[in-house]
Amino acid sequence: MMKCGFVTIIGKTNVGKSTFLNAFIGKKVSITSKKSQTTRSNIYTVKTTKNLQAIFIDTPGIHIRTEKALNKVLRKKPLEAINDIDVILYMVSGTKFDQVDQDALNLIKNSTAKKILLMNKIDLVADKSALFEFVKNLEEKNLFESIIPISSEKELGFDIVLDELEKALPENDLFYPPEGFDFQSINFEISELIREKVIRFLGDELPYETAIFLENVSDLKSHFEINALIYVAKQSQKKIVIGAEGAKIKQIGTNARKELENHLGRKVNLNLWCKVKKNWLDNPITLESLGIKN
Repeated sequence: MMKCGFVTIIGKTNVGKSTFLNAFIGKKVSITSKKSQTTRSNIYTVKTTKNLQAIFIDTPGIHIRTEKALNKVLRKKPLEAINDIDVILYMVSGTKFDQVDQDALNLIKNSTAKKILLMNKIDLVADKSALFEFVKNLEEKNLFESIIPISSEKELGFDIVLDELEKALPENDLFYPPEGFDFQSINFEISELIREKVIRFLGDELPYETAIFLENVSDLKSHFEINALIYVAKQSQKKIVIGAEGAKIKQIGTNARKELENHLGRKVNLNLWCKVKKNWLDNPITLESLGIKN
């Protein structure tokens, strides 16, 4: 029998969970940026080798608690992903460890899943002896089956992660076809790829106060026709999204269209508009309509 089971990735925002998953799987399944709260949903994907099948769940990062409805929903997502899980990959950024990292660690302590600590971004750690000191001083080091230094950007340590997953996962028949399985809908993938471009081009001005709503997605065989709205919370933010003479929203649209064509394998006609939807961050009904479900 194969080794087969569910693996979730837990850690604070911006430690590189989505970058790791994309590189480890070998394709883009989760959008990335250097901004906080890029991932807003639990993202599912599967990796199958001759020895194992791992079904991965990438979770939104643990972040400082606030009272906004969006933040409350995002903080619950990792909790959803630690029930009935076989392995937890707990990720930190190099030797950095603060209270939010501790919050993430506290979240997984009582889980019966096997736990592996991934020390990401080791390529940015100048003094490699600091990695040893970090592990030596980690009070909860006995919590983990193994502790693995990795670099998601350089794809370092991935072979060790694969070996450790093979040890940790239970024996099972395959849960999904070996050629793969699409967990997310095409509309979700389209909206996420557009949102990634919004974050990348506007992240400094609008940290996370934007959302994407697809008005229409038409598969016309020769091409996709996509109409999408970029929601913001204030009129002043709308001006930032549109830019001088529409330059910024055009830049977002051009880059999103190119990536969508590459992802969908077909020509895309993408039409973007920006609208103000006041207090959408605090409105659970609006959040659900945007696919951010509690």
